[in-house]
Amino acid sequence: MYTLKEIEKVIIGEWHLAKPEARVSTILQDSRKLEHPESTLFFAIKGEKLDGHDYIEEMYAKGIRNFIVQNAEALLAFSDVNYGLVANGLTAIQNLAAFHRQQFHIPVVAITGSNGKTIVKEWCHQVLQNDYTICRSPKSFNSQLGVPLSVWRLNSNHNLALFEAGVSEPDEMDRLQKIIQPTIGIFTTIGSAHSENFISITHKIKEKLKLFLKVKVLIYCSDLPILHQNITAVFGNQAQEFEGPTLLSWGQNEQSNILIISQNIGRQSTVIKLTYLGKEMNVEIPFIDYSSLQNAMHSVALMLYLKLDEGQINERLSGLQRVAMRLEQKEGINNSTIINDSYNSDIDSLKIALDFLQQQKHQQGKTVILSDILQSGMTGVDLYTSVNELLLKNEINRFIAIGENLMRHQFVFKSENFSEGLYFFNTTKEFIRSIHDDEYSNETILLKGARKFEFELINAALEEKAHATVLEIDLNAVIRNFKLFTSKLKPNTKIMVMVKAFSYGVSSIEIAKLLEFHGVDYLGVAYADEGVTLRKAGVQAPIMVLNPEERSFTAIIKYDLEPEIYSFELLKNFSEALERSEFEGKFPVHIDLDTGMKRLGFEPEEIDELIRALKQNNKIEIKSIFSHLAASDEKEFDEFTQEQINLFKALSTKIMTELNSKPLLHLANSSGISRFKNAQFDMVRLGIGLYGFNEELNQQLEVVAQLKTKISQIKKVAKGESIGYGRKGKATKNITIATIAIGYADGFNRLLSNGVGEVYLCNKKAPVIGNICMDMSMLDITHIPEAKVGDAVEIFGEHISANEIAKKINTIPYEILTSVSERVKRVFYVD
Repeated sequence: MYTLKEIEKVIIGEWHLAKPEARVSTILQDSRKLEHPESTLFFAIKGEKLDGHDYIEEMYAKGIRNFIVQNAEALLAFSDVNYGLVANGLTAIQNLAAFHRQQFHIPVVAITGSNGKTIVKEWCHQVLQNDYTICRSPKSFNSQLGVPLSVWRLNSNHNLALFEAGVSEPDEMDRLQKIIQPTIGIFTTIGSAHSENFISITHKIKEKLKLFLKVKVLIYCSDLPILHQNITAVFGNQAQEFEGPTLLSWGQNEQSNILIISQNIGRQSTVIKLTYLGKEMNVEIPFIDYSSLQNAMHSVALMLYLKLDEGQINERLSGLQRVAMRLEQKEGINNSTIINDSYNSDIDSLKIALDFLQQQKHQQGKTVILSDILQSGMTGVDLYTSVNELLLKNEINRFIAIGENLMRHQFVFKSENFSEGLYFFNTTKEFIRSIHDDEYSNETILLKGARKFEFELINAALEEKAHATVLEIDLNAVIRNFKLFTSKLKPNTKIMVMVKAFSYGVSSIEIAKLLEFHGVDYLGVAYADEGVTLRKAGVQAPIMVLNPEERSFTAIIKYDLEPEIYSFELLKNFSEALERSEFEGKFPVHIDLDTGMKRLGFEPEEIDELIRALKQNNKIEIKSIFSHLAASDEKEFDEFTQEQINLFKALSTKIMTELNSKPLLHLANSSGISRFKNAQFDMVRLGIGLYGFNEELNQQLEVVAQLKTKISQIKKVAKGESIGYGRKGKATKNITIATIAIGYADGFNRLLSNGVGEVYLCNKKAPVIGNICMDMSMLDITHIPEAKVGDAVEIFGEHISANEIAKKINTIPYEILTSVSERVKRVFYVD
């Protein structure tokens, strides 16, 4: 915290201080993010589209009294403010952040490169967070404004910092270097993004290397020839341009400081053998794709530099989780799927988006809608020849090109290579006018456009129309939660994930396909039709059916589903169905034992008879033996849980001994995984924990699903008037209410009526007033005057958890999630 008198010495300008001893702990340039007005210094920055001076009156009304401005006229109406009049608000915030950075003497890691900056930063944080208190850039704050905002977050508790830095023009890195003042550097990759303002790749590399003028060590991959050549030319000899760091290169290049000897790629992970400082070691990275291995190796190099040993490195890597990017998956018209990447446009990010498109196998048709690529540094012919090669390699059926450059280079593309058509348009609006709804169906559509082309208009035109309520699902969080649970398992323990009940309301197909891609061993569904749906969508992982009904036996056999067998009658009937079918050999089944749940399963006294029946049956293969823990999440019943574990162990051992077989054993559910390691056996079953609900791991799990809606109308209600059906809502004073587009038919439980429930909007909570209707609900927003029609409203998610709602109506979060109606549109955010 600094006084304004201290800040006056740092920021050069004309100062007017009503209270020079006022103290500042927060700097702000975004009026929407105000939290502590009394200690905030607001920078009114003039940008291309927004002018911070337009928000000064609003900021004053909310309590801010400290300003940095470029135009003092905006403050003439206020006599009690402190302000500095400066030539450039951005320069002022950069200078203040550079001064703040000088107060700290800790290792500071700066990361730059064309791709992977955010992922490398987040992975370095993941592997080092147990050893350091780390300050890091939020999200991808790596710009001329984002960097100073990141550096300002440094405080006396931190003993390590991780900051990104990105540039799009020459000389920008000079400013960022003075702000970050790094001691350790990481150069990720070099590519074509943001190249239009540089003479050549070499020019861009040298500009980026200015970030590392005074670092002690520079980490980079020596297998990238042009990067290696330029770094060694600049830093690796006596005639270098800058005072250089020690180079810590990694790769298969024999000159590498960290030499990779071999890579053994497995099903879910890669074991890399390497040597460093004359010592050979193996590191296991929980990914198999090239991009992830490259990004992870930067964090390995950083750990080696910080003197972590082989055991520590592997322990940290085992918990490595994927980092969110900006691809967004939505339901489109006519059973199509939209992958929306309308945020940037360069050849490297196109490759990433096409890789993701290839993972979507439940729809055969693939359409790409692409705008002119504005950030390439390549000639038009070379650029669009590369684009054409990528489209052909990924077997795209239909290509729609938008933009004048693509129009000029349409000769590069041949119509015969696109079975569903090749189309060119000058503008986005021209393409939208051409859309006929019946043209797009049962296909996956990738939108890849630069911001100026406004591809959000295409997204709106092709997106399935639904009401304003949506369930947003962060598939990145799903995988991070999945990886967290797998990190708690013994090395050889498999994992089954339950995707029954529409994946707890989230949507089974997307969850199942994502988990399959990330190496799940088994999927579990409640009924056969759920399994059939997954098979038809292209899911190939083994699927266990928990409630196989006799009418579903034919489908189970046809679609290679594996039924649970919990009674002698079920065993007999399914065996007879196999006899009647054309299936040859032994069919896999799962034997359910009742060890205390008293729901389904063979009782202990039935085990001898079960063994005799299984010995006589030549149509089935016992794939697993399992049971259910009744109270693994409740400590008061831990003794009972341990009795269940002991009984399961005894019964399963007896069956395996008598049958001379070794099927998989599984008992632990989500809570059991974290609380009873002796119950892991050969496999565990992960259910609600995947979606962020587990008492033991609550602080580490992430929110997966957020139910959101919008304000439809705002009204004034006079004292004494009633609100809603049954006149249950009463205005005890003059109030303002908002009607929102969600009701009990969408999953907003009617028990939350009349002040029991509340929602989150405009950074505040608002209570429900009156009875929740079938399709709408009313809120008391008297205390939120800034609310307006169209504002987003969170029902549950980051700010109000499903668990919190469940407690209010005496139920469990399972019910809150599974109650979300299928009429509510699911929107997916993915890696």
